[in-house]
Amino acid sequence: MMSQAVSASRLTWLFSSILGPCNITGPLTDTAQTWRDAVKIATTLILIGLVTSPAYSQGLHLVQRETRNGQVTTNNVLLDRTHMRAESRSGNEQVAFVYDGSAQVARMINLDKKTYFEMTRAQAQQMGQQADSAMAAMQEQLKNMPPEQRQMVEQMMRARGLGAGPTRGGGPPASERIEYRRTGTDKVAQFPCTKYEGYRGQAKVVEVCAAEPRDLGVTAADFEVTRQFAEFIKIMLPQAADQIATYGSVEEQGFAGFPVRRTSFRNGAVESVSELAELRRETIPPATFDVPAGFRQEAMPGAR
Repeated sequence: MMSQAVSASRLTWLFSSILGPCNITGPLTDTAQTWRDAVKIATTLILIGLVTSPAYSQGLHLVQRETRNGQVTTNNVLLDRTHMRAESRSGNEQVAFVYDGSAQVARMINLDKKTYFEMTRAQAQQMGQQADSAMAAMQEQLKNMPPEQRQMVEQMMRARGLGAGPTRGGGPPASERIEYRRTGTDKVAQFPCTKYEGYRGQAKVVEVCAAEPRDLGVTAADFEVTRQFAEFIKIMLPQAADQIATYGSVEEQGFAGFPVRRTSFRNGAVESVSELAELRRETIPPATFDVPAGFRQEAMPGAR
């Protein structure tokens, strides 16, 4: 049965990618770095969130740069109407994250080891259900902690949008959602954008500079496949709705457009900055989104 194939250890990346290091004993403290990197690359795809217009036979090549801990990482993203592919380095290895919108499958490809593993929509749903159970178990653990430690962990969870309350019902409770405030205008690369600051309570957790489709040479309809990808991710972690942005209106996501720059904060300090550096149209062979011939499929990390 699928529930037997999806172990609790495979859920650790969900929490490690959101919570970061955490002083909680038990299985939720393990780190699954490979899938954490996969989510980071996946988030890059959501942040860039573009596909080709039906009026074009070409795809898009986007270059995104992320600065974290003083290190700059360049991600190359290729898109057509139903696929996305992002390449980056995970440690010392070159990896590619590929999403197939038609098949509803996400694949993580290790280009150095010539291996890959994949996640179907059904597996994502299963992991989401287990994530709910794991979150409930975490809440029980919190009840048994000393008050000071419990307060520290709860503050960390709130900063990442993981408050108490239902998770499968469509995102964090209203008290944990980000409130965006428009602050002015700016330009990222050649793209004009509107600046917003995002707050949870009194704490600023994010800044975005959001561009309108016309300023990128696309239309709102060009974002459909990224909306599908966003839903794929939200199946596993609805609380991430505020963090994996795609194009939308103020009513849908708190700000208008999509972020060409996103600055994340933790405990009042900048944690990372992601910027769209370049966007160009080019012909992308369909095989670009396939697993290369001769690559060996492996089980997902933690699979039994």
